Amino acid sequence: MHVLILGGTGEARRLADLLHGEQPGAPRVTSSLAGRVAAPRLPAGEVRVGGFGGAEGLAQWLRAHRVDVLIDATHPFAGTISFNAAAAAAEAHVPLLALRRPGWAPGEGDDWSSVGSLHEAAGLLPTLGRRVFLTTGRMGLAAFAHLDELWFLMRSVDAPEPPCPARMEVLLDRGPFTLEGEREVLRTHRIDVVVTKDSGGAATAPKLAAAREAGIPVVVVRRPPVPDGVAVAATPEEAAAWVRQFSGLSELPGFSG
Repeated sequence: MHVLILGGTGEARRLADLLHGEQPGAPRVTSSLAGRVAAPRLPAGEVRVGGFGGAEGLAQWLRAHRVDVLIDATHPFAGTISFNAAAAAAEAHVPLLALRRPGWAPGEGDDWSSVGSLHEAAGLLPTLGRRVFLTTGRMGLAAFAHLDELWFLMRSVDAPEPPCPARMEVLLDRGPFTLEGEREVLRTHRIDVVVTKDSGGAATAPKLAAAREAGIPVVVVRRPPVPDGVAVAATPEEAAAWVRQFSGLSELPGFSG
């Protein structure tokens, strides 16, 4: 059995760990990474890096490599590959599952503004603050490039490329982050508004708690929907159990349901 995981997330690495093994009957696991991060954390099993050439290219790869099950465990905001995966799986007649960590929800004391895009977030910022903690990643900075009156602290794993805001400091860092660390970032840089995508998960959530404590507003970009008709799992364990039904095994090595 051959499982292709469209990865790049912590959940994808955890799923590869659950599925991969040396025991007889363990599936062959290939993880595909987009190649946008210079030094990614590599998962267990086989790894390929780079794009497929759209939905048709992915469908050809599924057929050529005899993939039995496709898992879309990409970032919740990697919308293009998710729709390509749905089209390719349908064309190649391969079962598809989307692994999506649950999104964040505001709690008592949160001051959140929900928006549909980075451009909508940029339009809202001048009404909320002057010193922005931008945690939406290095892609899409062009949406904020015209805001010359605002100052940005932009955090990402790799350095961004222009166009960027004129007044911007770059903080190169990789999660998981701690609450105390996020408090220090907000305090040291005198942040008065935070911008984030609704990525979900615990690794980057402390910034939300730190903003709540400090009474700082947060602009949250809503995640795109999963393509219609695609099954969804919330955890790697759920995804492993879903794969197991196609393997003919009562249990996959390293996983107990």
